[in-house]
Amino acid sequence: MEEKGNIDNVPPVVLGGQVTMEDLVAVARQGAQVQFSEEYCERVNKSRRLVEKWVGESRVMYGITTGFGSLCTQVISPEETAQLQRNIVLSHATSVGEPLSIEEVRATLFMVLQNVGQGFCGARLETVELYRQFLNRGLTPFAPKEGSVGYLSPEAHMALVLIGEGQAYVNGALLPAREALRQVGLLPTELAAKEGLTLVSGTTSVTALGALALYDMLNAAKCADIIGAMALEVLKGTTRAFDERLMSVRPHEEQCSTAANVRSILNDSEIAAHFCNYRLQDALSLRCIPQLHGAAKKTLQDAMKTIEIEMNSCCDNPILWPEDDDGEAISGCNADSSYVGIEMDSACIAATALAKMSERRNNRLVDGQLSGYSSFLIKNPGLNSGLMIPQYTQAGLLNDMKILSYPATVDGIPTCGNQEDYVAMGYNAAKKARQVAQKLEFILAIELLSVYQAHQFIEDDKAPATAVQTVLKEIARTVPVMNEDIYLYPHINNLRHLIHTQKLVALVEEKIGRVL
Repeated sequence: MEEKGNIDNVPPVVLGGQVTMEDLVAVARQGAQVQFSEEYCERVNKSRRLVEKWVGESRVMYGITTGFGSLCTQVISPEETAQLQRNIVLSHATSVGEPLSIEEVRATLFMVLQNVGQGFCGARLETVELYRQFLNRGLTPFAPKEGSVGYLSPEAHMALVLIGEGQAYVNGALLPAREALRQVGLLPTELAAKEGLTLVSGTTSVTALGALALYDMLNAAKCADIIGAMALEVLKGTTRAFDERLMSVRPHEEQCSTAANVRSILNDSEIAAHFCNYRLQDALSLRCIPQLHGAAKKTLQDAMKTIEIEMNSCCDNPILWPEDDDGEAISGCNADSSYVGIEMDSACIAATALAKMSERRNNRLVDGQLSGYSSFLIKNPGLNSGLMIPQYTQAGLLNDMKILSYPATVDGIPTCGNQEDYVAMGYNAAKKARQVAQKLEFILAIELLSVYQAHQFIEDDKAPATAVQTVLKEIARTVPVMNEDIYLYPHINNLRHLIHTQKLVALVEEKIGRVL
């Protein structure tokens, strides 16, 4: 079977050089094809030759000619090396519960390919080629997501499919591995020395989940600026709190850029101009947008730098260091997930900070005593509840986010007979960041719904900003103006989709240029 064409015409991602978070998302979420460059293949083959040379010389190397973890003192004969690699995959596939999503597995496979392609792992090119074909032909291994401390178990479930074990999805159907392979025209393989260890170890799943979460958080932060500006406008807030002079005396870059975003969005707003001096000073959820949004965005941008370094690193153990035609297997712990884990714990806190301000702005919109509009933004409150209950939904989501903001990486439970007496727990940090990102999108969607409904009460002779009008027009395509109670669930989902797909940002950028 040939590789599937890309129905969305997403450019292929070529491995061999530096990759970005956008490359990972293109493969994991948008179905981009993966290609190997000549440099990629050369590095993989060179590293593999070292493994075969050293195994032939009976060198003692962790996980290649020894057991794993606390069993590293057990020497494995050359005849048993293939069985050792099969055994590590079978014995380590113990994660449980609900499976990782299709895009989470695809992102992890992408990171395995990128890790091996650094040229320090020793897996065969034919083995990583199978993973590449999984991505390009639409085969996704089944991998339960609960029960990882930073590596091993979910990755082992994925590697099972290479040897014809476990399960995989093809065209939405969950199939036994051998049948899934048959349907896409592939055959199982037998793992060779070092390969099982390479496939299950490292920060590949942590980095994959973290990158997906962070990608969505960074987009949501831009959306928070947009929706916050729209709330400021409809609540008759003053733009004086976003004055460039005020920002200049506390010159945090992200604070300044957030204020610039709000100024740009509301630059031609007749409403904002008319109400510029309506109040001397607004509530903090309006006037503190640059300060809180800016601080959150700095945290997220710092995390992106770390994620992209990790994406272009070798996180295997041991690494195979080449020196001329020989080299050395060096054991350490590049598989530790602290870098990504701590950043993801911080990112959860930053995203929750954005959410708590969004919820407070929304509360000002639906509370008639604060907004000056009809209570819960409905013309006949009492008979109708209007937008009363979506704020409850925000409260519930925000409570979840606060719980999820407890850092996973401060914990550590020894494993492996105390050989791993400290554990980073970066996987759980990245896993919960995925949940936090989605909840943030829903909280922002609910605020956007309230902004949209509030515009029916604004004075007719004052026009919103051009960028705001564009967003309102887009929302009106699917969301009616409420004159009485309606079923709100699909509209909240539609607005979250507008945020998640980056369409909200794109609509605004068409009018004002790049959102910073």
